[in-house]
Amino acid sequence: MEKKVTIQDIADELGLSRNTVSKALNNTGVLAEETRQRVLEKAAEMGYRRFIYLSHPSSSSEENVEIKELALITQNMPYGSHFGTYALNTFQEKISRNNYRLSMFPVRDTEISSLQLPKGFNKEKTAGILCLEMFDPEYIEMLDTLGIPLLFIDTAADTDMTQIRADFLLMENHLSVYNLTDTLIQNGYRNLAFAGEPGHCRSFNERYQGFMHALSDNMLTPAASQFTGRTVFDSPQDLEEAISRTMQLPDVFVCANDFVAIDLIHALKKRGIRIPEDVLVTGFDNSTESRIIDPHLTTVDIPSSKMGYIAADMLLSRIKEPDTPYRIMHVRTTLKFRESTGELKL
Repeated sequence: MEKKVTIQDIADELGLSRNTVSKALNNTGVLAEETRQRVLEKAAEMGYRRFIYLSHPSSSSEENVEIKELALITQNMPYGSHFGTYALNTFQEKISRNNYRLSMFPVRDTEISSLQLPKGFNKEKTAGILCLEMFDPEYIEMLDTLGIPLLFIDTAADTDMTQIRADFLLMENHLSVYNLTDTLIQNGYRNLAFAGEPGHCRSFNERYQGFMHALSDNMLTPAASQFTGRTVFDSPQDLEEAISRTMQLPDVFVCANDFVAIDLIHALKKRGIRIPEDVLVTGFDNSTESRIIDPHLTTVDIPSSKMGYIAADMLLSRIKEPDTPYRIMHVRTTLKFRESTGELKL
């Protein structure tokens, strides 16, 4: 019989205390993000079965209830204030009430390129799969062939969601960025640039399309296209060099998410450029960092925790009623105007 992996086993492997490992797995307490990430990756590698919120049976008649398995498959394990961290917590809370537990499987680059399932994944024991931060189109198609109920929270930018036998859950991206961009235009700003890689994922692409749609409706064209790409954000040095090479900065940077925006603000400040006096900057996610950075960042709020509950309902209902028509759901988001865009008429 396979030995059950414990928190102490993970602690011993990493040379950490049991308390530290418990904090990382339960996303509680103060812990360095690097340490949290190491613990999560080691736990997944060792096959640790997380059921953080699973309550103890309340009576002897429930003691033998079967605990069924769901799998998280991800290219990048979310941590810190990433919206996926909050969504996963509430997802696990909801599935545990329904006698499911979640096993986490980070997929390595070699597994992606060879279209191999992650180490330790057991197809026969898996009732459903949650895909988060899974943006490789060929790997998505491979998962579709498994015949296991699938739910994607976000997906690859070019995924044809009508051709994959899965449900998809996204935040509302297009209209929120359209409305944000249009508000800035109506306040007199004409030189606007998108910052980030539209091809990174479906959400980034929808945000870019919302930005472009608002410009088109106002008969404007985008500025500073060199910031609409991946390599410019590879390192702080690359970003600072791109800023220094730009002859005329735009009036506004509409960024793909808060982390792009925060990197951009740091780089602009290093070049002596003031926000919002010289340049306006917006983000997306309403991360904790967006409320800490100076100036506080105008952004779009995602109901991350609620999305976890919705995701659980979608996947569990798919398992229970597999013939239900496949669903593509967008959860409403909310604009949050703060100091990084100065005084605006709303």
